[in-house]
Amino acid sequence: MDSLPESASPIYKRLQDYILTNIRTGVWSKNHKLPSEHEFVASLGISRMTVHRALRELTSEGFLVRVQGVGTFVAPPRPQSALIEVNNIAAEIAARGNKHRSEVVIVETITPTRELMLSFEMARRHDLYHSVVVNFENDVPVQLEERFVNPELVPNYHLQDFTKTTTYDFLMGMTPLTEVEHVISSVPADNEVAQRLGVAVGECCLLLHRRTWTGPVIATLSKLTYVGSRYSLGSRYSPTRMS
Repeated sequence: MDSLPESASPIYKRLQDYILTNIRTGVWSKNHKLPSEHEFVASLGISRMTVHRALRELTSEGFLVRVQGVGTFVAPPRPQSALIEVNNIAAEIAARGNKHRSEVVIVETITPTRELMLSFEMARRHDLYHSVVVNFENDVPVQLEERFVNPELVPNYHLQDFTKTTTYDFLMGMTPLTEVEHVISSVPADNEVAQRLGVAVGECCLLLHRRTWTGPVIATLSKLTYVGSRYSLGSRYSPTRMS
């Protein structure tokens, strides 16, 4: 393995530059398996914590895919946008001069599937909190929110009345938000979505898939489904100055 590029940047950033250079130059193509964390440590003489941070951040940015117990791979190219902010839908609706209310479908404790374990990057299986809530604007359903929550970071989530406080407000008050991953897809409404949002099966919806971190630990995984004809997603921001 080559040495890391010389730079004044932190070591984890230099490792990321090394990995991205190999990806962009085609040395590592899509689905290529990267060296293990142990191999990076042994070859480059850096700490495992540094390697873990570098790989985790590149994974959250969509450059890598990590499969627990298997390894880390170069992700296939997929267009994504980082234009969506984490907002309170109740506050958004109120800002438009409209009335928000929510209906709680379920709040429970579950044993995670293998897919959820991979999404939460679990080293060991432990229970998660799970909720499904429908959000209304002037009594019209506009969002179906499904959340999976890490009890180690957000205790007592399952005991809250989310008709009186939003899941957003409770989560933001319980654990700091240090990192966010967003993926937006266009999906047809299945039977449950159609029933909850009052649309026809197959109607076009927007699915916002979100993961949030508190430090190095994943706090939540959320699936927010919007009726395409009733909602739009976007933001306004100042671009970073190009060097």
